[in-house]
Amino acid sequence: MEKILIKDAHIVNEGTIFRGDVLVHNGIIEEIAESISAKSGDVHIFDAEGTYLIPGIIDDQVHFREPGLTHKGNIATESKAAVAGGITSFIEMPNTAPQTTTIEKLEEKFEIAANSSAANYSFMFGGTNDNLEEILKVDKKNVAGLKLFLGSSTGNMLVDNEAVLEKIFKSTDMVISTHCEDEETIRKNLAIYKERYGDDIPMNLHPIIRSEEACYISSSRAIELAKKTGARLHVFHLSTGKETALFDNSIPLAEKKITAEVCIHHLWFSDEDYDEKGSKIKWNPAVKTSKDRDELFQALLDDKIDVIATDHAPHTLEEKNNVYTKAPSGGPLVQHALPAMLEFYHQGKISLEKIVEKMCHNPAILFQVEKRGYIRKGYKADLVLVDLNAPWTVQKDNILYKCGWSPFEGTTFKSRITHTFVNGRLAHKNFKVYDELFGERLTFDR
Repeated sequence: MEKILIKDAHIVNEGTIFRGDVLVHNGIIEEIAESISAKSGDVHIFDAEGTYLIPGIIDDQVHFREPGLTHKGNIATESKAAVAGGITSFIEMPNTAPQTTTIEKLEEKFEIAANSSAANYSFMFGGTNDNLEEILKVDKKNVAGLKLFLGSSTGNMLVDNEAVLEKIFKSTDMVISTHCEDEETIRKNLAIYKERYGDDIPMNLHPIIRSEEACYISSSRAIELAKKTGARLHVFHLSTGKETALFDNSIPLAEKKITAEVCIHHLWFSDEDYDEKGSKIKWNPAVKTSKDRDELFQALLDDKIDVIATDHAPHTLEEKNNVYTKAPSGGPLVQHALPAMLEFYHQGKISLEKIVEKMCHNPAILFQVEKRGYIRKGYKADLVLVDLNAPWTVQKDNILYKCGWSPFEGTTFKSRITHTFVNGRLAHKNFKVYDELFGERLTFDR
C-alpha cells in the first residue's frame, strides 16, 4: 500500500488545533509533525491548503436495513453515504429482518458487511424477552454491544418483561444501549388521539403522543436498574431537557457507568418544523420543543451528554407519505450530520474541538474501539478533510441515500467534506465515493 502525506492542514485533535502534516503508511498514521517532507517518490501527496483535518467520525447508532429491508437502504449504499459525510466507522442496530438476536444472524451481518461496506463496521446484538442464552454467547471483544428497545420502534423488539430485563442487566458486562420510551404512556396517548382523528392524526401531535413523560419514565427506570445491578448503560437519543438531569458530568467518560447520546435531528429541528416537514421529521423519540433542543445542546456542551450520533434510519418517501399511524418513524442522516454540526460551529454555538470530541474521540472511548477516533501515531488512518468555506445546497442530485431524500433538502451548508480516508485509502472526494471498499471490522480493547 502506498504512503500518503497530507500537507498543511489545520489538525483538530484532542482539544487542540495546530497546523501540520500527517504521514500514513500501510493504513496506519506513521508521523504527525509541523512539516514532513516526502523522502521517496512513492508518496501520494494531498495538499490540504489550510483546510481542516479531523479523525473519521464513529457513528454509534445507524440502521442500514440489511438484511430484509433493503428497499429502504443496504450496507453498501448507506455506508457510501456515511463515508461522504465523514463517517468512517458505524455501529448498526439489530432491528433488521430477521432480527440480529442470535449469533448465527449476527455473523451473517458481519459477512454482508465484509463484502459490501465502504466504512468500518460493527453491530449491536439485539436483546429480547427470551434470548438471554444467546446474549451470554456474545464475544465482547468482537461486538460493539447489546441493544435493548424499552419502547417499540421499527421492527418491534420491545423488551417489556421486567424480570428478564433485570436478568439481562445483571448478566452482561457489555455496554447496554437502550431506546427509552415508556410503552404504556405512549399507548394511552395514542388511543386518545386515534379516537379524535382516526389514523390521520396531525403530525405535530407526535411529540405529545411520544411525550416527555414517556421518555423520562423509561430513561429514569433504566438508570435506576443500571445503578441497582452495576450494568454499563448507554442511553440512546435523548430528546428532552428533563432527561439531561439524570446524567453526570463530574467524572471522565472512561470512568462513567451511565452515559448518554444525542442525535443530530434533536439538536437541529423542533416541534415548530412539523407543519413544514411533516413525517420527514417523524422520529422515535419525537423531535420536541425548542426549549428541549436548547437544553440538549447545553447538556452536550456541559458533558452530561457524551456522544453525538445520527440514528440514521431510512424509509422510502412512499412509506413516509402515509397517514400518521402508518408513516414509519426515522430518517436518513449520515451524509449530512457533520455539515449540520459545522453549521452550529459557524453560528458560534460549539467549537470544532468539541465536535471532534463528541463525534470521534468519545465514541471510541465509550465503546473501547481499538486504534480509531484520534489522529495519533500508530492509529488507523481514518481521516477527513473539511473546507469550512465551501457552501453547497442539499438537493436530489447530491443525496447518496438509497431512499433518495433528506430532511435537509434545500438547506445550504457552509462547510464541505472534501476528502475521506478509510484505513489510509482515499474513499471519497467531493461527493464521489469510490467503488473500491476499504472498510474493516471494528475491534474492541476489552
